[in-house]
Amino acid sequence: MSATYAYYPGCSGLGTSAEYDRSTRAICKALGVGLVDIPDWSCCGSTPAHTVDHVLSCALSARNIAQAETLDVAGIVTPCPSCLTNLKTASHRMRDDAFKGKVESLLGHPVENRLPVMSVLQLLAEAIGPDRVAGKVVRPLTGLRLAPYYGCIMNRPPEVMEFDDCENPVAMDRLMAALGAEVAPFALKVECCGASFGVARRDVVMKLSGKLLDAAEDVGAHAMVTACPLCQMNLDLRQGQINAANNARHDMPVFYYTQLIGKALGLGDESLMLDKLVVSPARVFHTMEEAQRAAFQRAESQGASVA
Repeated sequence: MSATYAYYPGCSGLGTSAEYDRSTRAICKALGVGLVDIPDWSCCGSTPAHTVDHVLSCALSARNIAQAETLDVAGIVTPCPSCLTNLKTASHRMRDDAFKGKVESLLGHPVENRLPVMSVLQLLAEAIGPDRVAGKVVRPLTGLRLAPYYGCIMNRPPEVMEFDDCENPVAMDRLMAALGAEVAPFALKVECCGASFGVARRDVVMKLSGKLLDAAEDVGAHAMVTACPLCQMNLDLRQGQINAANNARHDMPVFYYTQLIGKALGLGDESLMLDKLVVSPARVFHTMEEAQRAAFQRAESQGASVA
């Protein structure tokens, strides 16, 4: 069994990205990773708080870090890159005693700042590892070609995030390959999708997210896979808007990587919530299953020929 970690679901995990939260909890349980919700957790300030006051922004995250320190855990994990950025930035800045003192003054209590903070993706990639994940696969994703998309903040800035390569991350690539999927060489894996400009500057999202969908299609991907609620929303929910704005005809499912891990582990639809995807994955799963059947028939015929 793996160690137990304090889990920070984030605000979107209980709303717009409920499928991410639910599939995360399900695969961690299946892989023997213990998750304990941070008691009385509160919003970390993502994403606008730091534009107003850096100390206040860090205090919002530091409160959650302090709450996690009341638990007997090995570290703090969160699925959301925006939450991760705030939590890790707070932890990083509190290495400076003077800054830490200002944060503690706002909170009215000390923060030990002793627990490592990481994404669930980092936990699975490093503490669990692709080989262990592969050993749990019961329904391989052979025949499914994926474009892994990390977004622009999961690994940046590198001195704060301390995970994978900030220009060419491969953690998700390796996990998807461990499931049996084919990983496409996706050159735009850390390019911005437009992030939170969906309301203020929808034209920016249409351009940037459209570019990502174009690139995924160009490399022959059946689907994209991501680890970020904002990225997933822009690429999936807004795909019809992107098509209308760019005169495109994209029909590409955009999965959370946790959903695909769960499918390969044989978890049920209730825990993966694949029906919440706006672009239905039914077609690409059918393509995958057809490829698997064809491969099985080829193997059978070759075996008969040898016999």
